[in-house]
Amino acid sequence: MTCLFNYQIKDIKRNEWNLEELRGKVVLFVNVASKCSFTKQYDSLENIYNTYKHRGLVVVGCPCNQFANQEPGTEEEIHTFCRLTYNVSFPLTSKIEVNGKGEHPVYRFLKDSQPGFLGLRRVKWNFEKFLINREGKVVKRFFTFTDPKSITNEIEKCL
Repeated sequence: MTCLFNYQIKDIKRNEWNLEELRGKVVLFVNVASKCSFTKQYDSLENIYNTYKHRGLVVVGCPCNQFANQEPGTEEEIHTFCRLTYNVSFPLTSKIEVNGKGEHPVYRFLKDSQPGFLGLRRVKWNFEKFLINREGKVVKRFFTFTDPKSITNEIEKCL
């Protein structure tokens, strides 16, 4: 059976990252952007990461420029912005596509596992969140408007 741990993705420094390394962790995958009205969610994501990482939570930010070109920078620029502006310490991937022909296989898996509103698969905007349990199965999908602080009960259930 397919699970998150069967995939690889490049990290923000463009090194191959085998997601098998996340086996046994609870993972929150989020497509992120630096120039979005929801970019302030980085604060909540970092807070959640720092609160729960000792219990096995990993937040993974996936920069994506598919929504109104709100992530136009290079990986280096994105990494610097996240560190300096929001003190982000959770892992970031290289820029990826989350929809369409060029969608990353990880996002195909996430969307197939947890379709959105009315069964639609596509990610609708920046900062959609997918919660994955310790077995690598997607258990919940949260939309852009969902403040990360409001999903801590769901995270706790997985921990």
